[in-house]
Amino acid sequence: MKNLFLVPLVVLFSATTIYAQSDEITPQFGVKGGVNLSTVAGDDIGDQDLLTSFHLGLFMEIPISERFSFQPEVLYSGQGFTAVTRDESNFFNTDGNVDYKLSYIQVPLMAKFYLVKGLYAEAGPQFGFKVKEEIDFNSDSDGGDIEIDSDDSQIKDFDTSLALGAGYKFDNGFSLSARYTYGLTTIVKDDSAFLGNSDIKNAVWQFGVGFSF
Repeated sequence: MKNLFLVPLVVLFSATTIYAQSDEITPQFGVKGGVNLSTVAGDDIGDQDLLTSFHLGLFMEIPISERFSFQPEVLYSGQGFTAVTRDESNFFNTDGNVDYKLSYIQVPLMAKFYLVKGLYAEAGPQFGFKVKEEIDFNSDSDGGDIEIDSDDSQIKDFDTSLALGAGYKFDNGFSLSARYTYGLTTIVKDDSAFLGNSDIKNAVWQFGVGFSF
């Protein structure tokens, strides 16, 4: 478990050693957070609703040129999906909605291109380390979460995604952003007894605010 937190921190802060010594490059550290609207996609899953959660974490923007920057991040990200009743069946074959909650430490490695001053587009890979997994069979009320032990989990501990987004950075350091991440690999374990060889991938919209120091 300690390695799940150590690896992302090393990725983020080792970049300082690589880039921060140049007189022309001034890395900016920052904090960011916001809303997640998540679900799962794939050929082997039926109708799902978006699950609302949040993300929160740190980033470092490293200018490479006037218009191009590299931005590694370390984020806590709440993800998952809501299985909904349609035609008396859903992903869990229950009579009501079910929230399946996945918590990750996500490490996006974003390339940012400034189209004009302040306005940017971004893209890059994202590496996710699962830290918690819960299921709520009564999603309309509080207190029904059941944590799933790692030995009983059907979900992989590691996930890889592609992230695409855009945002605007103000002169005072504040920024607004929107980002979409889509899984490149299935989140289901290869030896899963319940889900078999299902093709199920994370899909998350993130809307956030940030502040650079």
